[in-house]
Amino acid sequence: MKILMLDTITYGDDISLDKFKTLGEVITYRTSTQEEALQRIKEIQPDVVVTNKVVITKELFEASPNIKMVAETATGYNNIDIEYAKAHQIRVANVAGYSTESVVQHTFALLFYVYEKLRYYDEYVKSGEYVKSPCFTHFDKVFNELSGKTWGIAGLGSIGRRVADVAKAFGCRVVYFSASGHTYDTEFKRVSFDELLENSDIISIHAPLNDKTNNLFDDAAFAKMKKNAVLLNLGRGPIVNNAALTKALKENIIAGAGLDVIDKEPIAADNPLLEIQDSSKLIITPHIAWATYEARVRLMDEVYENIKAFEAGESRNAVV
Repeated sequence: MKILMLDTITYGDDISLDKFKTLGEVITYRTSTQEEALQRIKEIQPDVVVTNKVVITKELFEASPNIKMVAETATGYNNIDIEYAKAHQIRVANVAGYSTESVVQHTFALLFYVYEKLRYYDEYVKSGEYVKSPCFTHFDKVFNELSGKTWGIAGLGSIGRRVADVAKAFGCRVVYFSASGHTYDTEFKRVSFDELLENSDIISIHAPLNDKTNNLFDDAAFAKMKKNAVLLNLGRGPIVNNAALTKALKENIIAGAGLDVIDKEPIAADNPLLEIQDSSKLIITPHIAWATYEARVRLMDEVYENIKAFEAGESRNAVV
């Protein structure tokens, strides 16, 4: 069996791929453009294609009649022509749930960086100002306890629910909004979008991108939020309107934001959010919430098991 990995850069050079060699011949490329992917599939004629960002189109499928499986190194699989795969009985398998703890951890990392003004206080000490201080402490940037605050969650899936549990442990009152209108079997109260905006001190987004969530946080939404509110987006970039958030932060409509996802990734040079250099208001990380070492190991372990199961004639994490 030939296994072609088209974009190993997306799961890191520090992740060993040796176990895949027990399944057959493994050919790897750190990156592949669509044109390069097409040429490589034509030349290699793989049985299994492993992809993350490369779009597996009808053209790529037709470049190798040998393709029997596409292994997605992610949960989403909208980069694969599923209808073609179904019509030609090609297995497609994805991986779900591998990054939940990683994303939950990063949610709170983003929050505390902004909420406790950590950049300011770290620089205060390292600049030498603390050495000259007549007092053992320093109060210039006020911050607050989480206990007693209202934490609103947009999207109470597996990640949202774990965030809710941790927020509760910090003493927060947790509420959630479901864009789909689904009511979950949980102790946490479902509220309308307006209630979420008006009552939450912290709002974290863990929702998928669809017609109901695209551009959900726009000028009108920010106008309804508390002035001391912090917004965290760990769902999908286009759920938050970048221009509207920039305005909300510049004009102190809300207090701060932490983002791990942006509407275009890597971030565009003309993204207005780059105008905000005050890290007590905004922190942006480059889509790394999912990417702890442990999560990436789990991801590739699952991909290996998916391919191994397929080779054994078993169905595992099969989308098709």
